[in-house]
Amino acid sequence: MKYYEYQSQLAPYISGLIRQKRADGYSYEFEAYMLGHFDRFCIKNGYDHGCLTRDLVMAWAEQRPTESKNYRNQRVSFVRQLALHIISLNREAYIPRSFESNAISVPHILSLDELHEFYKVVDRFLPFQSKFQRFSLSYSVLFRLFYCCGLRLSEGCYLKRFAVNLEDGYLSIYQSKGHKDRVVFMSEDMLQMCKSYDRLMQKLVPDREWFFPGRNESRPFQKTSIDKKFSNFWNMTPYVGKVDKKPTVHSLRHTYVVTKMNDWMNEGKNFEAMMPYLSRYLGHTSIDGTHYYYHQAVSAFEIVRKHDSIADRVIPEVVPYEE
Repeated sequence: MKYYEYQSQLAPYISGLIRQKRADGYSYEFEAYMLGHFDRFCIKNGYDHGCLTRDLVMAWAEQRPTESKNYRNQRVSFVRQLALHIISLNREAYIPRSFESNAISVPHILSLDELHEFYKVVDRFLPFQSKFQRFSLSYSVLFRLFYCCGLRLSEGCYLKRFAVNLEDGYLSIYQSKGHKDRVVFMSEDMLQMCKSYDRLMQKLVPDREWFFPGRNESRPFQKTSIDKKFSNFWNMTPYVGKVDKKPTVHSLRHTYVVTKMNDWMNEGKNFEAMMPYLSRYLGHTSIDGTHYYYHQAVSAFEIVRKHDSIADRVIPEVVPYEE
């Protein structure tokens, strides 16, 4: 568990809130990290006078161009907890109201067993028509890239062969969401799988343009067809109808993020130091988007629950009044 050093005049209150929450059995890791951003915000923007005023809260609550409405509301909720803590100490503080959030579609995060069963189905697939049997190779690699590299659906489907560097082991993603380019490195086993696939495909579709050519060899796989194929494969697993929500291709990207961040927590790595790297790897405009991936999924907190000493305890927020 990481302990942050806060520098603003509100630092004693922030540290006190975190100590109280952790004493109650909460991990409070992400909250402590975000309150560090709030601490620096106070200093940087001229609000470092030791008071949680309405002007300060409203400035912090302003929605940023790179974040969703729900993520903004989450940031404000942490300052709301700080305000309630300060008031409990008989000090004055402005309590921000609870903002209405947009309804969100929470993705299903696949368990390790679910992933194994899904890929078993993918690897067993063999089209009836001999001319399309190359798809069995493509699906095995493509669906692993979505999970192992956290790719978006379009990034995997429209990957050109020249953009796959099989010598140095990375993918060049061009003009993706937000018209951004980035480099995505592969693990050694993923690289070896891509190398074997490329050698076989070179014999079947010589000098192809697309890494994953579709039915028309001059065109890539279409997103709709890969979405449908994922659904077909999932329906052949023993978990169909037994999960909270049927997963999609995008669930593999979400699962990658949750798995990576849970691994960091298990390994005790510096969360704050690692987040910018993951954000860039995923192609997010800012780390806010990466945080939101993790915190919109309830199942993402499996490791947090294991770390909490009394994870089942629920302390309702009691607010006697609110301006």
